[in-house]
Amino acid sequence: MAFLSRFKLSTIIILFVLLVVLVSLVITNLLVADTSGDRIEQQLEDKAVSISRTAAESQVIRQGLEREAAEANIQDYALAVQQAADVLFVVVMDMDGIRKSHPNPDNIGKGFAGGDERRVLAGEEYTSRAEGTLGQSVRAFTPVFDQDDKQIGAVAVGISLEEVEAAIGQNQKTLWIGSLSGLLFGIIGALYLARYIKKSLFGLEPPEIARIHEERNQMLHSVYEGVIAIDQHSRIMLANRSARELFEKAGFTGREPIGKEIHDFLPGLNTHRVLLEKHTVLDEEQELNGLSILSNQVPLVVNGQVIGAMVTFRDKTEIDLLAEQLTGVEMYAETLRAQSHEFMNQLHVLLGLIKMEQYEQVSQFIAKLVDHQAVEVGNVTRSIKDPVLAGFILGKISFAREAQVELMISCETDIPKPDDPAVTHELITIIGNVVDNAIDNVQATHQKRVHAAFSYIDELLTITISDTGTGIDEELQETMFSKGVSSKEGYHRGFGLHLVKNSVDQLEGSIEVASEKNEGTTFELVLPYEARGETDD
Repeated sequence: MAFLSRFKLSTIIILFVLLVVLVSLVITNLLVADTSGDRIEQQLEDKAVSISRTAAESQVIRQGLEREAAEANIQDYALAVQQAADVLFVVVMDMDGIRKSHPNPDNIGKGFAGGDERRVLAGEEYTSRAEGTLGQSVRAFTPVFDQDDKQIGAVAVGISLEEVEAAIGQNQKTLWIGSLSGLLFGIIGALYLARYIKKSLFGLEPPEIARIHEERNQMLHSVYEGVIAIDQHSRIMLANRSARELFEKAGFTGREPIGKEIHDFLPGLNTHRVLLEKHTVLDEEQELNGLSILSNQVPLVVNGQVIGAMVTFRDKTEIDLLAEQLTGVEMYAETLRAQSHEFMNQLHVLLGLIKMEQYEQVSQFIAKLVDHQAVEVGNVTRSIKDPVLAGFILGKISFAREAQVELMISCETDIPKPDDPAVTHELITIIGNVVDNAIDNVQATHQKRVHAAFSYIDELLTITISDTGTGIDEELQETMFSKGVSSKEGYHRGFGLHLVKNSVDQLEGSIEVASEKNEGTTFELVLPYEARGETDD
């Protein structure tokens, strides 16, 4: 079948349909022609027999065979029957085989030609084929009996074989005309079928469809998100590799999802809005046997009708981790930018003093910077042993100074380096978001101060961040850790405290908030903190 790949799908369909129609019509024609030919021949024989029987029962023929005076009536009667029945001949003969009637009057009184009349003179009725004075014919012979059942003669009715063959030929001609008409309709049907299938397949050829199918499978299984296709009855029709892995991770080990209802695997999924109301549901959080996932549902609409939906979902903890990592990177970048900006401002001051040849003030300014930097940096680095966390806090100090906010850092005890480096990242997320919120809250106040205090006792790290801001409304305090909740307007707001809560939960810690209107806000965070041994410092 490889040679078929060289043809278009429409051509293949047309050829196959025509081949099937042609073969079917030829076989049918041959079978019907053979059967109908035999049937036509049998009908003509039955016609001849019926005419011969009718003539044999005629009183005219009986009287003509019994009485010589009435013999002349036989010819007239036979010719009348021959014309009425449209047969080749109606011949009446006596027991010696001498004709008493014939289409050609010159043959009356002569013996019957053909040699097949002996059986009828012996009293048998039958049909035969023979050649007589009128040519080849199908003949029906019927004996004639008198009132005492004594045979007195016979009747032979002949139908020309040319007429039989002509009837059969006409029947075959009709069959072939019908077959050709069927073939013509088959061609038209094949063209329409090919066009319909081609349109249904969007003009794609079988190799293209096979390639798209393979590409789709590879694409679905290479996608990291779980992908499920459901029909209008919420039955799973397709599930990629990632979806199956997430199901196994959630405890559905060994269960085949195809053909099952999606609610057997994702019971919290609301497919009613998607399948019946054509709604798109995005970023829906739900629990799957203790596994937190984030799902999206998009209806599949064809010709205005929903035929199913696509469901994609992913482990939410991985998404949260990526968001936290991105937040940490943004914080690193922001602190570096703030430090760079502050350093450029200091260089501009030095350049101005040098141009004015105020060398004494240059010396004093540099000494002040060195002392301030030594104190500020020294206090932080001396108490906070983790260089990454210490550098981040120093960057936040520069950021706050740029925002004209005084950020004070105090450490009641030394803060050792954590045993797990991932803890540092969580601390950066917590401290960075809370401090940023505090800096925003004090912008509208006269005293712009933020204080962050650290202490480490009995493997517990306590972080207290307070500000002199406007405070947080009591109603907002109840929902401020939810995603998207914020007192500020604008796009992408309400994620900072949500990430703080996730990081605190990740570290299995606690968070307390105290806030009064126009009095400020205090965040107290208590986090389990396993320090690295001194030999690792």
